[in-house]
Amino acid sequence: QAARPLGQGGTVGGGVVIGVIATFLGVGGSVMTVPLLRRRGLPMAKAAAMANPLTLPVAIVGTLAYMAAARALPAPLAPWIIGYVDLLAFAALALGSLAGIRLAAPLIPSLPDRLHARVYVALLALVLLSMVLA
Repeated sequence: QAARPLGQGGTVGGGVVIGVIATFLGVGGSVMTVPLLRRRGLPMAKAAAMANPLTLPVAIVGTLAYMAAARALPAPLAPWIIGYVDLLAFAALALGSLAGIRLAAPLIPSLPDRLHARVYVALLALVLLSMVLA
């Protein structure tokens, strides 16, 4: 099936809706963009590659909002926390992400599209489960 591009309204409207929901939930926009791109006919590797850079602007806006939201606190929550942003957690997540990218990149081309999509959904379900149980 050939990829079907989104129209300008779908791109702008979808981007705004996905950005708002992703920021509200504290997730990257790719969580919703990948399924959208898959429905439009892109293979999993391309959908993930195109959607993942969208996480950066959502993360920046969300981080700044959480930093600013704590201005009314009488004192910082801890020395390594700015607002509600834990800089140690940020460092651990950033380093873990870079290591994960480095380890996974050679495997992606050999991973069948269907398996890639199923693993992606399974990881999202695992994240949802951990959020519900926390």
